[in-house]
Parts: sequence; structure tokens; C-alpha cells
Amino acid sequence: MVNMSNSRETKTDVILIGAGIMSATLGALLKELAPDWNVKVFEKLDKNGEESSNEWNNAGTGHAALCELNYTKEKPDGSIDMSKAIKTNEQFQVSKQFWSYLVQTGQLKDPQEFIRPLPHMSLVFGEDNVSFLKKRHETMTSNPLFKGMEFSDDPEKLKEWIPLIMKDRTLNEPVAATKMDTGTDVNFGELTRKLFTNLDGRNVEVNYKHSVEGLKRSEDGSWNVKVKNLENGETSLHNANFVFIGGGGGALHMLQKSGIPEGKGFGGFPVSGQFMVCNNPEVIKQHEAKVYGKAPVGAPPMSVPHLDTRYIDGNKSLLFGPFAGFSPRFLKHGSLFDLFTSIKPDNLLNMIGAGVKEMALTKYLIQQVLQTKEQRMEAIREFIPNAKSEDWDLVVAGQRVQVIKETKEGGKGTLQFGTEVVNSADGSIAALLGASPGASTAVQVMLDILKRCFPQQIEEWEPKIKEMIPSYGKLLMDNPKLLNEVHASASEKLGLNPKEPVRS
Repeated sequence: MVNMSNSRETKTDVILIGAGIMSATLGALLKELAPDWNVKVFEKLDKNGEESSNEWNNAGTGHAALCELNYTKEKPDGSIDMSKAIKTNEQFQVSKQFWSYLVQTGQLKDPQEFIRPLPHMSLVFGEDNVSFLKKRHETMTSNPLFKGMEFSDDPEKLKEWIPLIMKDRTLNEPVAATKMDTGTDVNFGELTRKLFTNLDGRNVEVNYKHSVEGLKRSEDGSWNVKVKNLENGETSLHNANFVFIGGGGGALHMLQKSGIPEGKGFGGFPVSGQFMVCNNPEVIKQHEAKVYGKAPVGAPPMSVPHLDTRYIDGNKSLLFGPFAGFSPRFLKHGSLFDLFTSIKPDNLLNMIGAGVKEMALTKYLIQQVLQTKEQRMEAIREFIPNAKSEDWDLVVAGQRVQVIKETKEGGKGTLQFGTEVVNSADGSIAALLGASPGASTAVQVMLDILKRCFPQQIEEWEPKIKEMIPSYGKLLMDNPKLLNEVHASASEKLGLNPKEPVRS
């Protein structure tokens, strides 16, 4: 138990723990909805967006389910379950609308620095996979959200779409791809930095190199948060009516410190990510898309291989991955004891259950850790047949902590591969656990938190929310006219319209 009695207390309306894309998004929303509220942010590192939000720590895909095959499952009767794809796409449309509003109102400058148009493609090999992709395409294009998706199993057409992948390839099996030109590459690190720049001076105080050491509910229902200044070792006590825990992998520890009953039983399984990045400009310029394949048999959903064009610091890059690894750290800059200190009496059975159930995952991670560079190159050569080892370097990406909990379907120790919001019954504290497609859906996730935690204010805020997000409260797939309007508006404001070719 952290002793909070010897610290000087300061009061504020909202405390955000962690300075990543989630806290930045919630801060941006609150500054529009409740501009007079005082907000404090506490971040352990010396700058914002340095963990999961950093551009080198994620794939930079604007997740809209345009290319991610693990978002569409084939059911036993052969039909395609699109529910996750629809949900993800709808949520990304919400993010784009909010970003567009911030650009329109001058709060986000130079949107091309954080979002660019980039085709999203799915690529498969083998007769069964081609059949699945064709069926998937037919199902998806019947929904207005995925209108315009192209399918081809013609090698000559695929050479036009993905020349780097199809060049020098010996085809001894069927191949097919889908292509969606409305895909995006998103630099979530740059977006986070821009959002925090916009928050500066608007009743928002950001404290870097400050670690939250304890959370304790006071008698009036507010929260006392004990914070340590990592530069001088001094501690301070801050009182807030609402606390958001958005510390990426570190959120589980913070949730446990809060002691709220809703947080009991949750565990976390850390998975580290790695990418191979191309260092040859001649190779990089031959590819202009995000191309997702199918995960190997027995591999977890987050291991879907993809060859990604990325734009980082204004430079075009080419990444392939992800390659998984295991580290007991919950954050890239975390402690080797993170996993062990997260095990508590209330989550012990779930942790044991996950250990028993996920032996295959553990084996897979060990195999990934032991891979040589040449073995990683063989994975790349499934996409780029003539890839040369000297053209590629290994980059260690971010840590992801997958949620472990008890579910009705899976019982104790069920591993979850999405994001999970946990909040107290009175709405005074909320935490975000889990990983992909988190950053892409940040705006919708934060709106859900506002609805859960501020039920008395949400009705008052609704007109402003609808001004910022015209589709709020509606499904775009059921409103094709509205879908076309918000898509056209977002594309114009964010600079996502295709550029006209230069004619000589």
C-alpha cells in the first residue's frame, strides 16, 4: 500500500495517465466538450507517443478491415462473418471524421504529416485461399463500407498492382489479391505529438518523467493519485474527479493499484514485436501499398505477415513483419519484473489457465525468438522472391500486452486479441487494456468511455459531438448517402483524394 499522507495535494478535474494516442485523443475530445475543465497528464518517459504510439512501434495501418484477413472469418457453412470487419471500419470512419474536424478548425496542421492515402491489399496463394478471398470479396463489396474493393487472380494484373512481389516469381499455384485504394498509412506517433501540441496551454498540464506510484479513492468518490518526479525523486499528491489509465502495457498495473472490483481477475500476456526494415532505396521505390497475407497455421492472429510501405519523418520506408518475441516487460521501456508483479491472487487462476491453454502460442513465441536472420529472410522471400539479406535490418518494435480474462465461451484464462475498456461502476476511473486495432479506433473508444463515465453530461455534449462527428449514433453502412458525404469530406480535409497524374 502506498502511503499518501505525506504529500501536498493539488486538485484538478481530470488526470490522464500515459501520454500516448489514447490520452491525446481523450484530451482533445474533452477540450472541445468541456473546455473549462483542468486536465493533468503524467508520463514516465521524457516525451509523448514513445511507447505503442511511436511510429516505429506499430504497423501504421489505418485499420479499416480493408486488408486484414483475420477480421473476416469463414464460418462452418462456408459463409463469411464480417461483423469484426464492419465494426472496425465504422470505428475508423469516426476517427477520420474527428481528425477532419480538428484540421478544419485549425487545430491539426499539415495532415499529410500523419496520414497519407495508400492502397490496402490482401494477398493469398493456393486454391483454397483464392476461393476464400473471392468469396470474401463478394461478401464485402455487398456492403457500402467496402464499395470499390477490387479482386484479381490474373498474374498480369497483379504485376501492375504489386510489381515487387510478382517480379521473378515462379507461379506453381493459384494467386489472388484484393485492392482498396481508400486505405491509409497513419503515423500515430506524429498524430500524438500534434494532438499534444494543440492541447498545450488549454488548461492542460503535461508532466513528463513523472511516474504514478499509487491510486486511492477518497471519501467523496474522487481519486488521490500519488506521483513521483523521476528527475528529483520528489512525490506529489493530485486529486481528480476522473482518472483515465491509458498507459499502454502499463495500464494493467495501474488498474490493479486502483483496487476497483471491475478490474479484478484481469491478467496480461506480453508479446514483443519486430520488423525487418529495408535499407535499399531501389527496392523501397518499387512498392506502394500495405499488403497483408494469411497467418501461418497455428500462429496467433497478431502474427499476420504484411509488407508495408510507410512514411516516417517524410521519408518512404518499407517494412515486413511482424516477427513475434517474448519479453516479460509490459512496456518497451518497462521492467523485467512486469509480468511477475502483475500476478495477483484474484487473477492467478486466469494466468494459470492461460498458461495451460496457450502452450502452442508459447512454443510459437520461442520459435520466433530463436529465428536467425536468414530464417526471417525466408519469410520475406514468400512475398519478395529475390529479397537479399543485405537489404534488410531488424527493428525491435513495441510491446503488446494481450488481455487474459474469464469469458463465458472460453472459461478461465482466455486470451483476448482486441482492446478492452474497464471502468468503475460510478464512472470515476477507466482503463484501456489490450492492443490492435487500438490506435485506429481511438476516437470511438474514447467516446465510449465518455458515455460510460459521464452519463449526465453526454446528452448536453451530444450536439457538439455531432458537429465534430456527423455520423455519431448512426451506422454508416445503413446510411450510404451519409457515408459518401463523410468520406468525401474527410478525404478532402485530410488530403486523401488521389492525385491527378501529371500529363506531359
